[in-house]
Amino acid sequence: MAKRLGYSCMPSPIGDLLLAATEKGLCFIGFGNEDKELPVLQRWWKKQMLPAAPVLDEDMTLEARTQLEQYFSGERKEFALSLDMYGTAFQTKVWQELTKIPYGETRSYKDIALSIGAIKAVRAIGGANNCNPIPIIVPCHRVIGSNGALVGYGGGLAIKEHLLHLEGVLPTGYEQQAMW
Repeated sequence: MAKRLGYSCMPSPIGDLLLAATEKGLCFIGFGNEDKELPVLQRWWKKQMLPAAPVLDEDMTLEARTQLEQYFSGERKEFALSLDMYGTAFQTKVWQELTKIPYGETRSYKDIALSIGAIKAVRAIGGANNCNPIPIIVPCHRVIGSNGALVGYGGGLAIKEHLLHLEGVLPTGYEQQAMW
């Protein structure tokens, strides 16, 4: 059980990010500054029923910040971080599968369902993606609709689009088509 939860904030091309880690590894990334995301982190942490209160500790998130900066500058295509993931067995299985999607590639929700042997769980895959506490590192942005549409992203579709552009998945000038 985690005894310490340290967090810090960093600027990025997609806006401020709040990062949190335990002594076991990175456990949370929030899209926003400390004022917006610290209450989200506190609620998430309480939901995990873990005792430590979040404390500002840049050392605990230093490696994650460094690797994210490298990712955003195009110097890093794979992350090498210890993770401390909290979720149901199904969510954890989905998140582990997401980490297998290579940089610059996408998979559909159906592809993920097939790969974990849960073909009828396409909606549940979407739910697990939505609950991913470590976006970018656990690349839920690489999951798209079967028709190629950029559907759903906790940080918003503009961030998903930005990340996929960064990875070279979307052509220059791509604009998400309206789904109605």
